[in-house]
Amino acid sequence: MSAPAPAPPHAAAPTATGPSRLFSPARLGPLLLANRIVVAPMCQYSCEEGLAGDWHLMHIGQLALSGAGLFILEATAVTREGRITPGCLGLWNDEHEAALGRVLGVVRRHSEMPVGIQLAHAGRKGSSEVPWRGGMLIPPDPASLGGWVPVAPSALPHAEGEAAPATLDEAGLARIRQGFADAARRAHRIGIAAIELHSAHGYLLHQFLSPVSNRRIDRYGGSLANRMRFPLEVFEAVREAVPASVPVGVRLSATDWLEHLGTPSWDLEQSIAYAHALRERGVSFLHVSSGGISAQQKIPLGPGYQVHLAERLKRETGLPTIAVGLITEPEQAEAIVAEGRADFVALARALLFNPHWPWAAALKLGAQVNVPAQYWRAAPRGAAGLFGQAKIGMR
Repeated sequence: MSAPAPAPPHAAAPTATGPSRLFSPARLGPLLLANRIVVAPMCQYSCEEGLAGDWHLMHIGQLALSGAGLFILEATAVTREGRITPGCLGLWNDEHEAALGRVLGVVRRHSEMPVGIQLAHAGRKGSSEVPWRGGMLIPPDPASLGGWVPVAPSALPHAEGEAAPATLDEAGLARIRQGFADAARRAHRIGIAAIELHSAHGYLLHQFLSPVSNRRIDRYGGSLANRMRFPLEVFEAVREAVPASVPVGVRLSATDWLEHLGTPSWDLEQSIAYAHALRERGVSFLHVSSGGISAQQKIPLGPGYQVHLAERLKRETGLPTIAVGLITEPEQAEAIVAEGRADFVALARALLFNPHWPWAAALKLGAQVNVPAQYWRAAPRGAAGLFGQAKIGMR
């Protein structure tokens, strides 16, 4: 292994003990990543009937040049009614596969960054307006902009005053389970390097887990084992659908943040049990978030406010974990990884604001980052080692 390049004169020292841990290579299951920075899934609400288009080429292309170790694509619906909004990305038919495949084909010609995907079903949070139009429930009116009747574990609306979703029967569960597996196969065919199942933020799989939204009296409701049953069945179907070389992970809300209500809800102890069950089934990683099931949640927002959840799950299960949530500063991200609180850190809005955040982090931490040759001239004066062995010559 070659020695790390010296830090630029104006950069902070890497760490007290040696080279940056944030910029050290690491495995996510069988997938080797160049560093421990992950581009978190970020919904773009910019499709027509689920088809990736020009906006996705611009958005994915930009962040694929960011220098992060992994890019996870936005929540991608596995059935038509599984979209959050009419503008959400889909992968429920071959046309979606072809459209997304075209975008990724262009991106891969210019970036070696592995691209993962988050497969999702919105459940009762489906048929929503896009955020910049208010984000409210769209009724199933033919004159509306694409509304439909959402489906859920139980006929409980997400918010007061909303129409109740339709309760899923066994046939509906089988259809959605198959939708996840089929979408995973399509993702693999277009070269997706990792799959993440969305089991967080109040969407369908989280709705089954939480007693706030799951009041079923059949084998999919009631006890913790029953509430975990459908999410685990979905995981098993996806894990079986793709080769072992493709890591399959889960994003989960580790708590509903509803303890103050004194009524049953999803919490960290149940998340630990869920994580152990996933580990028994071969999960490759956990992406640890929180909340989203109820507007009554009380989230103690602050820098790295969810990191302690990732740390506890990592300690209890030994699974690779991705921490996410108000991680914005290079030194903060470095400390999370260096102290062993999580194996990876994911950024979302911070990368939207500054798509070259990993470049700036590498500069501050005295590390190196891979960038395209076309950008080698961007290295600040005195930071020649920032882009490795990059050399520029002109006459």
